[in-house]
Amino acid sequence: MQTITEFPNPVVDLEHVWIKMADGTRLSARIWLPEDAEQNPVPAILEYIPYRKRDSIRLRDETIHPYFAGHGYAAVRVDLRGSGDSEGLLQDEYLQQELDDGLEVIRWIAEQPWCDGHVGMIGISWGGFNGLQLAALQPPALKAVISVASSDDRYADDVHHMGGCLLGDNLSWASTMFAYNALPPDPELVGSHWREIWMQRLEHSGLWLEQWLRHQRRDAYWRHASICGDYSALRCPVMLVSGWADGYTNAVFRMLANLEVPRLGIVGPWSHKYPHLGVPGPAIGFLQEALRWWDHWLKGTDTGVMQEPMLRAWMQESVPPTTHYRQRPGRWVGERSWPSARILPLRLRLAPHQLLPETAENDIERRFEPRFEPWAEPKPEPNEASQYLHSPLGLGLFAGKWCSYAAAPDLPHDQRQEDGGALTYDSSPLKEPLEILGNPSILLELSADRPVAMVAVRLSDIAPDNKATRVTFGLLNLTHRDSSDAPTPLEPGRRYRVRVDLNNIGYAFPAGHRLRIAVSSSYWPMAWPAPESVGLSVYSGSSMLTLPARPPATDDAETGHFGPAEGAAPSASQMLSPSQHSWRVIRDLETDVSTLEVINDQGERHLSGPNLTDSTKALEWYSYYKDEFDSPYGETLWERSLTRGEWRIRTRTRTRLTSDSKFFYLIAELDAWEHDKRVYSRNWDYRIERDLV
Repeated sequence: MQTITEFPNPVVDLEHVWIKMADGTRLSARIWLPEDAEQNPVPAILEYIPYRKRDSIRLRDETIHPYFAGHGYAAVRVDLRGSGDSEGLLQDEYLQQELDDGLEVIRWIAEQPWCDGHVGMIGISWGGFNGLQLAALQPPALKAVISVASSDDRYADDVHHMGGCLLGDNLSWASTMFAYNALPPDPELVGSHWREIWMQRLEHSGLWLEQWLRHQRRDAYWRHASICGDYSALRCPVMLVSGWADGYTNAVFRMLANLEVPRLGIVGPWSHKYPHLGVPGPAIGFLQEALRWWDHWLKGTDTGVMQEPMLRAWMQESVPPTTHYRQRPGRWVGERSWPSARILPLRLRLAPHQLLPETAENDIERRFEPRFEPWAEPKPEPNEASQYLHSPLGLGLFAGKWCSYAAAPDLPHDQRQEDGGALTYDSSPLKEPLEILGNPSILLELSADRPVAMVAVRLSDIAPDNKATRVTFGLLNLTHRDSSDAPTPLEPGRRYRVRVDLNNIGYAFPAGHRLRIAVSSSYWPMAWPAPESVGLSVYSGSSMLTLPARPPATDDAETGHFGPAEGAAPSASQMLSPSQHSWRVIRDLETDVSTLEVINDQGERHLSGPNLTDSTKALEWYSYYKDEFDSPYGETLWERSLTRGEWRIRTRTRTRLTSDSKFFYLIAELDAWEHDKRVYSRNWDYRIERDLV
C-alpha cells in the first residue's frame, strides 16, 4: 500500500470525544476533521464497531479515517457500548441496544457544527452488518452505506451456521469476542473508574457461545437484525464489497439481486480485509473508490461511480493448490445488472465417478473431450445407479477456514488429501476454457441410514498433473432440507432430493483441465459432525450439477480500472516480539488422535501515540479420536495484555466444546490479572441439547 502524507485539507485528530446516550451512558469516539470544518461544515463518515480504537486496530483505523478527513469529510470512529473506551456492557452481537445507540450516534453527528447534516457509514464485518441494519431503520441523516464483508442473513450466511450445519468458526469467533470483552478501557482516557468498568465487563459481558448454541435453528433470535426479512426497508444507496477468500461473498450477490436502491458490488480475490489491504492480491485503490461513492451520494458530485457496472468481480485464473497466495492471477469483469442475462446455466449429470453432459444437444458437451474408457461394461439405468458413502470423521482437516483472514495459512490445500474419503465425479478434460460467475448448485438424490446427517459438496479444478484446487463448496444439514425454521429428521432408507448451494465464485477453468465434484458426509472441523456415524447412498443418475457459465465479454477490458492501493500514514509503532501464524495437522499414529492446531500470535508491539504496549496470542485445537463421533472437541486459548509504565493488565480466556449424540458440552474459563495479581476468575459449565444438528 502506498502511504499518502499530504492531503487537500489539513487534518485535526480528536483522540477522545464522549457521545452521551439518552440513558447517560457515554460512548467514546475518535474523530478526524478537516481543519476548517467548524467554519465550513462537511459530510461525516461513521465506523461503529467493538474492536478497540485505542489499541487493537488503531493502526488500521489510521490508514482510513485521516484519508477521508484529508479529502473533506469528518471521519468518526466509535467504540460500541461496552467495548474499548465506551461505557456500558456489550453482551451480544447486534442487540437492539446497539442499534438504538447507533441511531443516537448518527443523530449526534448530524447535529455537530462541523457536520453539514449528511452522514455515511462504512464498516467491515461487524461494521458492515450494523451499517445495513441501521440503514434499514431509516435514520434521516444516513444517506449512503459502504458495507464490506457482511451479510443480510445472520443465520444462513454468517460465522455461525452454513446450510443448517454448525460451523467450527462459531467457536472460534465466540472465543475472539470472549477475549475482547475481558479487556478494560484505557485509564488515561476514562479516568479513575476504569477498574469499575473492567470488573463490570468481566462479570456481566457473558459467554456468548452458550447463547448461540441454544439457537440451532432459524428462529426469532437470528431473524432479528437480518435485513433479508424486508429488503424494502433499506432505502439509501449501498456499496457491497467482499472477496472470494472471505466468508461473505454470497451476500453481495443476494443483495444486488434483492435490494431496490442504487447499489454497486465489488468482489475481489481477497480474504476478510479492506480491499486496499487485500490479501491475496491484487489489492486495489479502495479508498479512492470509496471517495467516488461518498462524493456522489454525500456531496452531490458526479464522479461517474454510478456509471460503473453494478457488479465488478475478479475472474480468478487457475492456480496450483496451496494454503496461502500473495497474488491470485485473473482479470476484472463487469455485469450491468444482477442477476445477469449473460450467465447461462450449464448442467452436468452425475454418473458413477463421472460428470456427463446433460444431453447430447447441450452446449456444454462441446467443451469436453471424449472420455477414454479402456473397458466396456454394462451401465445401470441412470435412476438406479447408486454409490455408497461413509466418509471418515476427519475429512476436512485440509479444508482451511470458513472465513479466511490470510493471517495464517488458512486456505484449502490440495483436495486429493480429502477426496479419498468422498465420492468423486470427474468431467472429461475441457476442450476450451470455461468461466463461471455466480452460484453453482447441485441437486442430489440420496438416502441416509441415520435420522441426522450432513453432506458437503466441493467443486475442484483438476490440472493435468492431477493436483486438485478447491474452487468452491457448500454444506447442508439434511434435516434442514426443506426449512431451517422447522427442520425434520430423515427417515432412514428413504430417498430425498435436496439442493446444495455452493458459494458464489468467479473462476476460469483452462482447456485441458477437468472439473470434479466431491461429496462427503463429514467436513470436520469446518462443520461440527453429525451425532452418529452416517452412511449415505447417492443416486447419481438423477443428480445434477448446474454451473453459472459466463461467456467472455468484449467490454470486460473496460472494467476494474482501480487506482493503486493507498492510505494515510499510521502513527509510529514498534514490534517488540515477532508474530507467528501457522496451521498444523498432527496425526498421532500411536494414540490415533488427529488434531488441527492453529497459532495466531500477533506478538508484542508498542504504540507510540497512546504510549501503550499490547500483545495478543490465540491458540486453537480441533481434534478427534479414531472415527468416533463422540470424540471431536474444539478448544481455544486467548492471552492478551496491555502495559503502560507501572500499569499492566492481562487476561486469559479458554473455551472447550465437546459433544455426544444428545448434547453439546461447553466449558469456559476467564482469568484477569493486574500487576501480576489475579483479580478475577470465573468458570462456566453448560450442557446444551442438540437440536437435529
